[in-house]
Amino acid sequence: MKDIMTNLPTFDDMLAAHDRIAPYIHRTPILTSSYLNELTGAELFFKCENFQKAGAFKVRGASNAVFGLSDEVAAKGVATHSSGNHALSLSYAAGRRGIPCHVVMPRTAPQAKKDAVRGYGGIITECEPSTSSREEVFARIHAETGADFVHPYNDPRVIAGQGTCSRELMEQTDGLDAVIAPIGGGGMISGTCLTMSHLAPEVAIYAAEPEQADDAYRSFKAGHIIADDAPVTIADGLKVPLKENTWHFVSNHVTDIFTASEEEIIAAMKLTWQRMKIIIEASCAVPLATIIKNPETFRGKRVGVIITGGNVDLDTLPWIN
Repeated sequence: MKDIMTNLPTFDDMLAAHDRIAPYIHRTPILTSSYLNELTGAELFFKCENFQKAGAFKVRGASNAVFGLSDEVAAKGVATHSSGNHALSLSYAAGRRGIPCHVVMPRTAPQAKKDAVRGYGGIITECEPSTSSREEVFARIHAETGADFVHPYNDPRVIAGQGTCSRELMEQTDGLDAVIAPIGGGGMISGTCLTMSHLAPEVAIYAAEPEQADDAYRSFKAGHIIADDAPVTIADGLKVPLKENTWHFVSNHVTDIFTASEEEIIAAMKLTWQRMKIIIEASCAVPLATIIKNPETFRGKRVGVIITGGNVDLDTLPWIN
């Protein structure tokens, strides 16, 4: 199966995406915490995509792809493979347009995310929890349905949609020194790079990744893509490898990538729940974990922190045995 389009999105694509998806998304709020500011020595501005439609930032890219389709192409529906948030976001967007959505998900994906996909009308086919199994099963589903492939992160339409988050962040804050977001396949970071490199090129862009799924970190240091097939981490949304489109943005615009241990991720997740009174996923606790771990980088700076989602299985919280 040929990979998704290799043409890169432009800043104008991001602007067009923001107009296109406006009826279908929330303009999510910025929250702050004096406790976390004191703890880190930085001034943190949390862009709360956990309050987004479908509970995650991925609805931005998914909506841009779905509502940018011609009626003829849309009639066959859309299809993707995803561990969760892209799956439910694409199902949400497809449901709003009234077209089918076919999703390949790892059998180990959180039950809460599977339930959400089905709740939005998505049709799930399960695969083994590896990139190779995911892509093999998807190739079959794609061939059977003829649906439009909306890649979770390597799709230019998706990257342009994710870039709208940083546009809002810059409109809602003033004088940021840095922005940090989680990195898995790199869709959010790529969108952030796309937007920030035009609106505020002086702002440093950092990515945060689990130590147990640190292929982006190793890729960044090596200067080429290193892909792990089936990493194991509590941050289930960050298990996938970079692809050529996202690698372009990461390699050209990211200042550095930091990693955090499983224990540090869980502690940051719990701390956010306790102090900010908001529900966040383990995947989007990784940036705060790395800020706490690397105070010398962030101390005294104004930092935008993108909280990517809040779709948590409340029956399997990581700090409850």
